[in-house]
Amino acid sequence: MPPTYRERLRLEGAVLAGAGAAGSVALLAVTDEASRWPLNTVGQLAVVAGLLGWIVPRSARRAMGAARSVDPGERISGDPTPVWQHPIIVASLTASVVLPREFGVSRAGWDAGLRVTAGCMLVGLAQAVLAERVVAAGEARTGRRYVRVPGSRLIGGTKLGFFGDSSA
Repeated sequence: MPPTYRERLRLEGAVLAGAGAAGSVALLAVTDEASRWPLNTVGQLAVVAGLLGWIVPRSARRAMGAARSVDPGERISGDPTPVWQHPIIVASLTASVVLPREFGVSRAGWDAGLRVTAGCMLVGLAQAVLAERVVAAGEARTGRRYVRVPGSRLIGGTKLGFFGDSSA
């Protein structure tokens, strides 16, 4: 049996949050420019947190509402994204805003990099805590156990299947 969707949310979210937090600490320790314009950074992160608080529960509920029943013998994909990929994602996103400045192509700098790493931390926390709790409530209410099925996309959303009562 593959990991449940809740297990995926907790694991992947925690690793993403940890990578974002580690990146934020590293940027603040390595360069003074990362702490430039702190009110701008706090404001942008507050907007991100607010949007996550609005979008994440709706997305989780939408995915559960569109879930299909999975036959017990059906082969499904439920493996989490390899955890080693999350730090690479955080580093790549950070580099995409920091490096253009270093090469004179952009005005964004290390403070923008901090916003990226801290934003990744917020996304990971929203996934590990907020989305996981929404799915847990849905499972408790319906008696289902959700798993990820093939067809999930970053833009198109997560496709879920479930084991349990299909009439719920």
